[in-house]
Amino acid sequence: MRYELYYWPTIQGRGEFIRLALEEAGADYVDVIRLPEKDGGGRQAMLDFLADASQERPPFAPPILKAGKLVLAQTPNILMWLGERHNLAPKSEAGKYWTNQLALTIADFLVEAHDVHHPLAKAFYYEDQKKEARRRATDFVPMRLPKFLGYMERVLAANPASDRHLVGKRISYADLGLFQIVEGLRYAFPKAMARLEPDHPNIVALHAMVAARPRIRAYAESGRRIPFNEHGIFRYYKELDG
Repeated sequence: MRYELYYWPTIQGRGEFIRLALEEAGADYVDVIRLPEKDGGGRQAMLDFLADASQERPPFAPPILKAGKLVLAQTPNILMWLGERHNLAPKSEAGKYWTNQLALTIADFLVEAHDVHHPLAKAFYYEDQKKEARRRATDFVPMRLPKFLGYMERVLAANPASDRHLVGKRISYADLGLFQIVEGLRYAFPKAMARLEPDHPNIVALHAMVAARPRIRAYAESGRRIPFNEHGIFRYYKELDG
């Protein structure tokens, strides 16, 4: 089956968590909006999909994954489905929901990282909320960032099967999610991460492990992975980096 992924074509955002899972799985997929319009791609293709009144279960917003007639939205929901289908999560009930719980925590982490530079509203430019962003950074960088990293470090240390996997002995979509979080934080908060990483060796080891995975490495080197920029969830502003 060839999957169809609908997400914004110029940012990594939440869609990158789905891309990483698809790449690690070696799945056949197409980034619909990045296709030429003549081939059914482009921004309008996604807008038309969202506005399609004939859908029985319409998605609210991207990322959206279409698998045959099945349409899935919400990043953790998509990842849970892909995890079960492509062996990126344990098969036991407890393991399946534990992996999903970690993915939901990572989703919370992502929102808080985004809200540092946009604490008031997404519709406002950063320049319209710089004062509030600086105040938000004084909470996120010294308080929330270490708290989330500390939790993930504790989960890794508590895994009896591995110090480089959040769940069990095999790579899961939770590992891929934490890898992406570290990638984004290193871009957006390089000084803060340089200070914190020595205290979180298991997270650093997990990041290195995922980066070295053959399919992930090939994806990163292919030119298809969109670079971080000041339009996505992770943005670098020197004044917010602690």
